[in-house]
Amino acid sequence: MTALALRAATAVRAPAGPGPGEDDPALLAYFTDLLAPFGQKPDQDLYRGGAHLHHRDLVDLLLAADEAVAAARPDLAIVAHALPDLAPFTATAPYLTARLGGRATNFALTEQGLAAPFTALRIAAAYQEAGRAAEVAVAVLEQTTLPTPYPLTPLVDSAALLVLRADAGPGPRFAGAHSADHAGPALAARLDGPDADGTLLVLGPHVTNNIPDHPAVHRAEPGSYCTGVWLELARHWQDWQHAHRRVVLCDTDPRTGRTHLAVFADGEE
Repeated sequence: MTALALRAATAVRAPAGPGPGEDDPALLAYFTDLLAPFGQKPDQDLYRGGAHLHHRDLVDLLLAADEAVAAARPDLAIVAHALPDLAPFTATAPYLTARLGGRATNFALTEQGLAAPFTALRIAAAYQEAGRAAEVAVAVLEQTTLPTPYPLTPLVDSAALLVLRADAGPGPRFAGAHSADHAGPALAARLDGPDADGTLLVLGPHVTNNIPDHPAVHRAEPGSYCTGVWLELARHWQDWQHAHRRVVLCDTDPRTGRTHLAVFADGEE
């Protein structure tokens, strides 16, 4: 069966936002009620000083950055994020769908930390294998205007959008996503085989320990939680498909210690 192949992608990092926000009494009351059970209060100065970019703003920036991405007409649209939107109770997946033709089944994946994009790809592959999606859009969004300090700071706003299609032809095909307790053994297992010499390891900013020696390693820059390796894939996939037979994306969630990997290969694995 034909696997989903990456056909377009784009990324934005640290885009300019509208700047310091004004006080919203209703939003401040919401954050106050949300944090009170944990003995915390909103940090109004921190919140006012953020970029104030909504998830929808990040979607708009992604679609404006690449014509091929904006022309996609997916059957399935998934929004994955680890941090909440700027304002609560917003629905970004339907907005993404409306911008991309309006026909896609759509939903968001949250509360998984940086595992969310990896889960999104597994779900996309299952939809495709079931004959329910021939084209998929996966948006990985991270806005960083928060009402309390986050343990992973400093973070910057960033986002990536991948368009995958179940069609023939050359190019990186999604070959699976996995999780593991430790990055070192998981990566070593991906390098134990005939494709090792043609494999590029793309490591997220949180992968720090027991990395196998390998001649082809690309590191994501710091400043992201869940978007790091996806920003790199969106920026470089066209160059990588000519230089490498296989790309292994890997990041470790600093909140849980779990490592997550996704494999793209020239042909199905």
